[in-house]
Amino acid sequence: MGTGERNQEAHVSEGSAATPPRTLAEALRTRGDASLAALLRARPDLLSPVPNDLSQLATRAATRASVVRALERLDRFTLQTAEALAVAPDPAPYEALRALMTGDDGDPAVEAALPGAVGTLRDQALLWGADDRLRLVRTARELLAPSPAHPSPTGLGPTVAEATAGMSPGRWQETLAAAGLPPTHDPVSAVTALAALFSDRTRMSALLDTAPPEALMVLERLVWGPPYGEVTPDPAPPVRWLRDRGLLLPTSLRTVVLPREAALHLRAGRAHRVPEPVPPAVVPAHAYSPQVVDSTAAGQAYTALATVEELLKDWNEGGPAVLRSGGLSVRDLKRTATALDMPEHTAAFWVELAYGAGLLASDGEASERYAATPAYDEWLELPPQDQWTRLATAWLHATRTAGLVGSQDAKGRILAALGPDLDRSAAPEVRRRVLALLADLPEGAAPAPEQVLARLRWERPLRGAGAASAPASASASASAGTPGDLRSRIALWTLTEAELLGVTGRGALSSHGRALLAAGHGTGTGTGTGTEEAAAVARAAALLAPLIPEPLDHVLLQADLTAVAPGPLRRPLADTLDVLADVESKGGATVYRFTPASVRRALDAGRAASDLHAFLAEHSRTPVPQPLSYLIDDVARKHGHLRVGVASAYVRCDDDAMLGEILADKRSQGLGLRRLAPTVLAAQADPAALLEGLRGMGFAPAAESAAGDVLITRAHAYRTPPRTAPAPVPEGPPTPDDTLLGAALRAIRAGDMASTAVRKEAPAAAPSPGELPRTTSAETLATVQAAALTGSAVWIGYVNADGAASQRVIAPVRVEGGFVTAYDHTADEVRTYPLHRITGVAELADSP
Repeated sequence: MGTGERNQEAHVSEGSAATPPRTLAEALRTRGDASLAALLRARPDLLSPVPNDLSQLATRAATRASVVRALERLDRFTLQTAEALAVAPDPAPYEALRALMTGDDGDPAVEAALPGAVGTLRDQALLWGADDRLRLVRTARELLAPSPAHPSPTGLGPTVAEATAGMSPGRWQETLAAAGLPPTHDPVSAVTALAALFSDRTRMSALLDTAPPEALMVLERLVWGPPYGEVTPDPAPPVRWLRDRGLLLPTSLRTVVLPREAALHLRAGRAHRVPEPVPPAVVPAHAYSPQVVDSTAAGQAYTALATVEELLKDWNEGGPAVLRSGGLSVRDLKRTATALDMPEHTAAFWVELAYGAGLLASDGEASERYAATPAYDEWLELPPQDQWTRLATAWLHATRTAGLVGSQDAKGRILAALGPDLDRSAAPEVRRRVLALLADLPEGAAPAPEQVLARLRWERPLRGAGAASAPASASASASAGTPGDLRSRIALWTLTEAELLGVTGRGALSSHGRALLAAGHGTGTGTGTGTEEAAAVARAAALLAPLIPEPLDHVLLQADLTAVAPGPLRRPLADTLDVLADVESKGGATVYRFTPASVRRALDAGRAASDLHAFLAEHSRTPVPQPLSYLIDDVARKHGHLRVGVASAYVRCDDDAMLGEILADKRSQGLGLRRLAPTVLAAQADPAALLEGLRGMGFAPAAESAAGDVLITRAHAYRTPPRTAPAPVPEGPPTPDDTLLGAALRAIRAGDMASTAVRKEAPAAAPSPGELPRTTSAETLATVQAAALTGSAVWIGYVNADGAASQRVIAPVRVEGGFVTAYDHTADEVRTYPLHRITGVAELADSP
């Protein structure tokens, strides 16, 4: 049902009643279940906990915290409508509201959109009453109405009556005389006369025609707000002319204000300078073919997988230490960025993404540090498209906001990557809304970021301005389009991160990114069911799979001791090459370089020279260059010629001349070497330092065990204990599902029936509303027994074992053994109640 239809339904239900509703609770009672369900779905905080009846629901809907939360979710035009109602008389007829929104000249676009805005306010219980008596909820009026501390976003000031409260009779007479009005000693009549003058277009125009030009310039500066100005004890003649005629009213010794009625005349009756009934359009700024967008996004998706894998491979043996306050140090982030060859803010995004996907966590040890989780090993075994959907889904739902890394919190502390203060509950909604705006464009179309930001500010002006504490002032700053608000920054980060992740390509949404948004598309919250989410993920993976290049099983060896991988390599081949060679450059083709150190690394890992020759011959599409074969043979010939063991450490070699060469080398002095035998040197350094020192001198020693066997060293993969991915921090209560809504509506309706049921007249004084009935035990027993015999319903007060009191409507079925078994209309089920816990009973005038 559209907004206009809902408005019409609400208007009919409230206006067609025999008597108009006097309170919000009475207005809610006229609603159907569909309308109440829509209210509870739009404002889920009203269900925490489930209200006992509609009166409690209305009370909760009017609390400050709930009203602020509801105002934050209004779009700009609906908020402007509420702001206009806040400066209109209470109650206000629809025509008065329309006049404030359209002005004297009228505005067809505003007139067309206004019924929908009124319907939205009524649907969300911020407005009630028929169209001839529109009432804004009192809390919303207090938040949006003008005051000196919080000026109205409309720029209007107080009314004549509010601004002249406490004005002396003598001052009133002077003002009335200067304005050409008949004198009166009645302040109420004086207020009415002056307000009527300012509201009369003809008389007000005649008065302003006599004003000095300088006075009109003063009014022009105040007319659109703020309406307050400072004056001296002896003001200039133009200001004095305005003050004498009540066009500027004193609020203190040095402050005057332009009254609301006068400002509306100067504005031609318009409450807002620029009403915005239509959202800013998001149109294509660039257009590409869908194939180009998909291929570009797929390339970025593959790069994303390689980047995450490279990051966690860098931390494979245990990553950086965890700061005492939590998170990654600035130095470790810089080192990670250098290793990944990217800016620090981009490295922070990949670190946070791996953490949000559950691939990275702290190990929880005494000397805590970050490392890959066991889930990372499972992730490596997935097909590339499934690896990507896991990362993209984690990014969509994450409340952790990597863009905040490096900024300061409210206390001036730097926010660290992986730190505890990066959660922003609005992030998932903003991400989905930004991508939904891209999805609404034709395939291959990319908008300008400024258009996306303008649309988001229109849809949530208070949220963009951070108006949780002061909606009125925040709305004013939001209308100025402040680019530094958190919602806009998250939107810009979303556009950048989506491109990095491969959700978009060249700024346009890819086909697999569009499929990923299928569940909950357009809601901005991703509230699809689990089945819908799984289907969307599977569809995205199926679309991405053919776009990712097939891994290769070969490289191209070159005579300059390099190997070129023309595309992604299969995992066994890539893992072996990472040990045997060093990565020299990345991109569409990865270049590996063979060095003596890299070959020695492969030999240390247990590979023999013959194994390396066979591996290269098998996986190279070009002949193995002779220089590479010589390099492998040369390093292998020296490898293991020296043996290092524990003495504290020792070096042994069959060639005593080589040991003499080592002793004679000045670089060996720090190792504390001495000859024990012609073929053995002892060292004061430990074996690891001795190995490193000899390799630095150009030798290729091998470590050996206590039994004299060569030790094979392999990369040690360190893993944390099993860890779950960080849970997103919810923004308020979750949106209730249909099951919860149905149960809540039944409970509220039943409780309302119990609290509003018409009871028979009793000789004793009837209890006041909300008070439990009081009868003696004998009266209670007799009444429920009679009701059980006649099958009628009664109204009871009941106190449970926890001491919680409630009112219920029951139809007794059986009374025995001190218990009454009855059908409870409040709970919609058969229950048994101890008679001693029933405080009282009353018959209903009409049984339900």
